[in-house]
Amino acid sequence: MNDLFYAHSGLRFLILLAAVIAVAICLIGLVQKKPFTKVARIACSVFVGLMHLQVVTGLIMVAMGRWQGYLIGHLVMMLLALGLAQSMVIVNRRKPTPGYLMPLVGIGGALLLIIGGIYAIGRSPFFSSMGQHVG
Repeated sequence: MNDLFYAHSGLRFLILLAAVIAVAICLIGLVQKKPFTKVARIACSVFVGLMHLQVVTGLIMVAMGRWQGYLIGHLVMMLLALGLAQSMVIVNRRKPTPGYLMPLVGIGGALLLIIGGIYAIGRSPFFSSMGQHVG
């Protein structure tokens, strides 16, 4: 169970890195007014895929009994973040001419929700605090 916790906790750094990369690619594409590229699509998909993995590991921990009341804010914010990012990326992909603004809003908004969700459990998204427990 602890290994899953450490994987879940450490995965946040990959998610934050993927978010920064996807946001940078979308910002550059938007500013340069270029067509939506395969690299942008992949960057957005990697971010959303890592978020799915994070949610699955979190839900497995909850199912295995690692649940405390203070986690409800974290859980709600993370599910909202995933829903926002996933929906904006999918809607953009289905447009006849995909652009950069929709995934930028989705990933940027998800990033803010993720940061808030990490702070909701008393941790920092930017520094390792693995092994520290709130409460």
